[in-house]
Order: sequence, then structure tokens, then C-alpha cells
Amino acid sequence: MRKVVVTGMGAITPLGNDPLSYWAALKTGTSGAGPITKFDAGAFKTRFACEVKDFSPGALLDRNEIKRTDLFTQYALVAADQAIKDAGLDFAGMDPFDTGVIWGSGQGGMQTFEDQVKEYATGDGQPRFSPFFVPKLIANMASGMISIKYGLMGINYTTVSACSTSNTAFMDALNYIRLGKAKVIVAGGSEAPVTAASIGGFTSMKAMSTRNDDPKGASRPFDVDRDGFVMGEGAGALILEEYEHAKARGARIYAEFAGAAMTADAYHMTSTHPEGLGALRAMQDALKDAELNKEEVDYLNVHATSTPVGDLSEVQAVTRLFGEAPAKLTISATKSMTGHLLGAAGAIEAIACLMAIQEGVIPPTINTRQLDPVIPRGLDILLGSARQKAVKVAMSNTFGFGGHNGIVVFKSI
Repeated sequence: MRKVVVTGMGAITPLGNDPLSYWAALKTGTSGAGPITKFDAGAFKTRFACEVKDFSPGALLDRNEIKRTDLFTQYALVAADQAIKDAGLDFAGMDPFDTGVIWGSGQGGMQTFEDQVKEYATGDGQPRFSPFFVPKLIANMASGMISIKYGLMGINYTTVSACSTSNTAFMDALNYIRLGKAKVIVAGGSEAPVTAASIGGFTSMKAMSTRNDDPKGASRPFDVDRDGFVMGEGAGALILEEYEHAKARGARIYAEFAGAAMTADAYHMTSTHPEGLGALRAMQDALKDAELNKEEVDYLNVHATSTPVGDLSEVQAVTRLFGEAPAKLTISATKSMTGHLLGAAGAIEAIACLMAIQEGVIPPTINTRQLDPVIPRGLDILLGSARQKAVKVAMSNTFGFGGHNGIVVFKSI
């Protein structure tokens, strides 16, 4: 099968609105958390989140495009534009059917949905819905709008697998290019879930941290006192390209997209398998797909959302695969800084893996003061500050409600 490489990246995150700003903040252990500004959260149990700051879609989108799109689509369009420019792609010189878009969003246009339903419920009962209500709401609109913006007529659809959504999109793109169904695919994920319904819903499940007095220290993966995840928002985009096509046009190559895999826990609606069986098999299958041994993995960006159950389930899977004291593996949880971007989490975490390969730097896990005593002390979980380390192989884990496990593997080229 054809080799697939990464030639472009784009990012809108709580830490910065381009890949380099985001990466610089990760390396310095910066938290993106703060009080919620997008709505009045005064009555909510959780009143903070990792919001995107200073986002200005007007530099790319005109007034009509902004009016007709939900924020999650605007994040997608800007991140995709960054990635396309970063890759130096000239679509005018390509067959439009050779380039596709596979994009992911776990929730789609949640704010649009809330606004329209609220307007109807508090009005005079007349159904005065916007003609853009459905187009702004549906999750596939991000992939559709990216294709329209650039005239990309190849494979085009949206993946939805909760918090594994972006890795699902990446895996599908990988396989389509491998099979010769596309030469280039714009892939990634976007989410805009800092809304009253999203915050309220996750809080009612007791899934989110309630450390309102310490937002920046609230996301603390693997810590004995962790109490839930912190909501994040944004988008990440990769340009995935067939290797020979990239080489022929002289493209800069960040890394090879070596392998990916998915499994299902088949266990519970919202909880991961307590022994991490689905996660374990997904990691094993991703390494097999990449034709790599577990001993070759230098860096693992763990899902680690800072929930009491989920973190330990992932540790079980990791130790079953790599052992309790792997000699080479370094682990970190960047959600401690970005919060949890739900369907877009895998997209920005893939960028962290790619930059780790490029620069030989592993970003830290922040806020973790005392590791949960059940976690093997032989695991090299990087706490506090970044570390210089040559990274040839990086793996990224994502797990989603419904039992979805999605793993991607990148290696230097």
C-alpha cells in the first residue's frame, strides 16, 4: 500500500490560534483554563473552561460566511486554511477529485441548536426558525464548507465517534490514501462545546471538574485528587498526502503517518472498560498496522482526561502493553493544559506528537502533584516541565463515550 505523510498543520486552541503558538505554550506548561466568558455560568457547578481566545474568522471568512456557519465550522475553516497554506498546496494545478476532506465533530453546531430552540421556546409559539438553522447545526457542514471553499471534489464526509472522532477521521484518511482513492486529504476535527447545555450536561454526569477556585490547576491527570475533566474548544487540521505525490512537488514532510486502529469496548455508555481491554487491543493493532514494535515508541500522548475512572483504565491498558517500567517510553497528558476538546482532542494532540518528532521535545503534564498510588512508579509520566528527547515514534490515544477507542502512530522520516 502507498505510504502516507503529513505535510501541513493548522490549529485553533485554548493556548494559541496557530500550531507554533500552541506548541510554544505546551512546551512552557501553560494552562488555557479560565472563567467562562461565552455565557453566564454563575449558577453552574462548573464555571470555567479552556476557551479559545482572540479568534477572528473575519481574516478568512466574509460576513455572509460567518453568518451562515456555526463556530465549530469557523474553527474548522481557519485551521484547514492554515494547514493548506503550511503544506504549500496549489489546488489549481491538481485534479479536484484527487483531494478529499474527512473532518470530525462530536457535537456539531451546539450553540446554534441552543439559540434556535431557546428563541422558539420563549417566543410567541410561531415557528420562526432561521433558514440556516439546519445547515449550521449538522456536523458534516465543516467538511462540506472546507471542500466548497477550495473546490475539493474528492472523498468528503464527517466522522463522529465522541472523543475519538479526530483519530477516526485520520485513520479513514490514511486508509483511503493508502488504497489510492485520494492523493491528498484535509483531515481533522473541530468542536465548540463551551455552551450552557454542554457544560450543564457534562456537569450533571459528574464528569467535569468543579475546582472553580483554581481553574488553571483543575485538570490534573493521574493525580490522586483529580475530580473530572475541563472543557476545551478549538480545531486541529492535518494535510495527509501520498508520499510520492508529496516528494514530487518538493513538500516539507513532518512525519510519516505510520498506522492507526480502532476498537470498541462494548462495555458501557460512558465508562471505559475497567481493565482497558479495548484500548489495549487498539494500541496493539495500531502498532501492527505501523509495522512497529512496542519498544520503538518514544512518546505516548495519553487520553488522560483527569477523570477518576478513565485515567486508571488507560493506565491498565498502557502497562499491559508496555509493562510497568518500560525503558524507552515517555508519557504525557497535554489535556492538563488544553482541556478536553471532545471530538477535536485527537486533532490537536496529533499536532503535539508531530512537533515532538520535529523538535525532539516532549511537552509536560501539569498540575499533577501526587500520582494516584495505584499507578506503577516505573512509568515515565513526564510531570511539570518539558523534556528534550529524540522522538522517532509517537503514539496518540483517544477514547470516546460509546466505547470508541482510536489510536494513531507517527514516525520520523
